[in-house]
Amino acid sequence: MRIALFQGAPKPLDVPGNLQRLRHQAQLAAERGAQLLVCPEMFLTGYNIGLPRVERLAEADDGPAAMEVAEIAQAHRIALVYGYPERADDGAIYNSVQLIDAHGRSLCNYRKTHLFGELDRSMFSAGPDHFPVVELEGWKVGLLICYDIEFPENARRLALAGAELILVPTANMAPYDFICQVTVRARAQENQCYLVYANYCGAEDEIQYCGQSSIIGPDGSLLAMGGRDECLLLAELEHEQVVQGREAFPYLNDLRQELHMRKG
Repeated sequence: MRIALFQGAPKPLDVPGNLQRLRHQAQLAAERGAQLLVCPEMFLTGYNIGLPRVERLAEADDGPAAMEVAEIAQAHRIALVYGYPERADDGAIYNSVQLIDAHGRSLCNYRKTHLFGELDRSMFSAGPDHFPVVELEGWKVGLLICYDIEFPENARRLALAGAELILVPTANMAPYDFICQVTVRARAQENQCYLVYANYCGAEDEIQYCGQSSIIGPDGSLLAMGGRDECLLLAELEHEQVVQGREAFPYLNDLRQELHMRKG
């Protein structure tokens, strides 16, 4: 599978503008042969926008914005992953990402489970115990969001459930470049899976984003990595690399899960 990642500066509060930008990047990625495009965390609205604006812009996972994303996916025959503020049926608001396939069908909606400091906690509820693994173009795919990937248990849980590819929309900021440069590569290698880390660049109010988005192989190698500026990254994924990685480093088979499930 050929995969694309968009890194750009946030456009806070401009949902129509961000949908148009998604349409443009989907077209570019599809023209270059990509079957999947991954965008950053809270892509539709911007991330650092505060509770009143999150409350105003939050939508259901099948709301008007999701319907337009589905139309974009169908028009360009490319699967899309995008971040947005989700309003649940009970009124709770989550920091969510959704995977929509090239036919416009929602395959997965994931709610961020590990909230980052007061910035996240002031706007969102923590997601439930729901870590789905779905199939896309013959690949088993899991989703995490930003801070989630910094907890090794989350990626390991997806890998044990069969994930071969983990998609991580993020909004990582200075001074946490270490996560972009080291942590995400370790997560890919220790689980022998591909990992896509789609970050912002530029600034949003007082936040300076790290950029340095990446597509990482099952051995932790960098297949593509951005700098500090806007870019569209692409890479080829090969199933055989996952198989070979899990044969060379059989962590998933050798893990004694009963030791890690003990309480106290």
